Amino acid sequence: MSEAGYEVFWKEMISQFRSNLTEQEFSVWFGAMEYLQSGENRVIAAVPSSFYRDQIKTRYQNLIETTLKELTGKDLLVEFEIHPRNRNKSGSDISNEIVKKTESRENGSLFENQREKSAPQTKKPHPQLREDYTFDRYVIGENNNFAANAAMAISRNPGTAYNPFLIYGGVGLGKTHLMQAIGNHIYGNSPNKIIYTTAENFFNEFVQSLNEKGMAAFKNRYRQVDVLLIDDIHFLENKYGIQEELFFTYEALYNAKRQIIFTCDRPVSELKNLTERLRNRFERGLNVDLLPPNYETRFAILKNKVAAGNVEIPDVIIDLISKNISSNIRDLEAALTKLTAFTNMVNQPVTLEQAQHLLRDMFVSPRQANMSIELIQKVVAEYFSLSANDLKSKKRTQNIVFPRQLAMYIVREITEFSTTEIGQVFGGRDHTTVMYSCDKIEEKMKADPTLEPTIESLKRLIKEAGTKL
Repeated sequence: MSEAGYEVFWKEMISQFRSNLTEQEFSVWFGAMEYLQSGENRVIAAVPSSFYRDQIKTRYQNLIETTLKELTGKDLLVEFEIHPRNRNKSGSDISNEIVKKTESRENGSLFENQREKSAPQTKKPHPQLREDYTFDRYVIGENNNFAANAAMAISRNPGTAYNPFLIYGGVGLGKTHLMQAIGNHIYGNSPNKIIYTTAENFFNEFVQSLNEKGMAAFKNRYRQVDVLLIDDIHFLENKYGIQEELFFTYEALYNAKRQIIFTCDRPVSELKNLTERLRNRFERGLNVDLLPPNYETRFAILKNKVAAGNVEIPDVIIDLISKNISSNIRDLEAALTKLTAFTNMVNQPVTLEQAQHLLRDMFVSPRQANMSIELIQKVVAEYFSLSANDLKSKKRTQNIVFPRQLAMYIVREITEFSTTEIGQVFGGRDHTTVMYSCDKIEEKMKADPTLEPTIESLKRLIKEAGTKL
């Protein structure tokens, strides 16, 4: 069978999926998948990220292979290769293309529809939601396109396809913005009752209700909403009383088909002090990971902020910030705020030289210097007279396994990469392997008092190497 022949069957399969799946489901899971090539007994498709690949394999691989067998009469193995797209385009270009490709409708793109719907809006702003946290102001790039498109699908049909919806990732990556954008869109286009709160406030209200014998009012407040948004659920670790209350609140809303959305600073599997049944509920729906933005997305974010703030910051300075700050959006905004304040004080545009001077501390901070996993791998490998490739290899000899675990532990300690990202750079390993490695190092630190000084020494070497880049 020729490759072109299999491509014909692939297109027929996709056509069937388009007819049989909901429009939301098809656009989110198959809109970004492309046929690549095929061999005698396999077909290879391109997908945009490891998260996307893992979700497709879990949800649809059996269906894909069964459908291809029905069409071709052969048992074909379907494999997925990660091909990040549009690396040379700006963040705003990526955003527009994703929207047009995966969310277009007969009357125009999703953003156009949102603008049309929101134009006649006369509602006052929601008291718990920030007005500027909207989809229009959320820059979409490779790091967040899946999460953003899922969020937009939820905002149109809350309580249906993806419930609950959990967004996780490091600090300052836009979790709260994306969550509140869903809330703002639903609030502006429906009569649905929406509550946004942080896990800490949820806990404090719970305690106050217990003290004042107001539990009935507390339960009614949270169990009779249409959309419940709870930020930072990692705060609930070790607090088993509020975990039980949240479980029953979840059950009431889920069974009534009300939308539930959470954010967390890590995958739920990494929340150690959480009841099993609540962990199971968090993982029941769709979990999405927000990654640190790439250069193009960072540049687009800063351009949007400059335009919204009506301040004059030249593109060459935006380029400077984008290249030197890669940690998260908050750090980008902090740099821009500093330059804006300087511009306002001196009443003249900031120059490139002035920007370099004003931001020098931010550019060489430990967080920025240590964002590269490759740098950490290099320093740790050299410390143990190994190569970085040894740490990424499949070798399991003790002289490699221990340094590899140590490197993973240090990456987890001094960067904001998720365990999924760390595993990917360490030879495509699963996030559970990273978690196991970190746990093993923590156990060894308790038994071996010399290990902690070794780790601190390695951290210093890494920071010194980072400042020289």
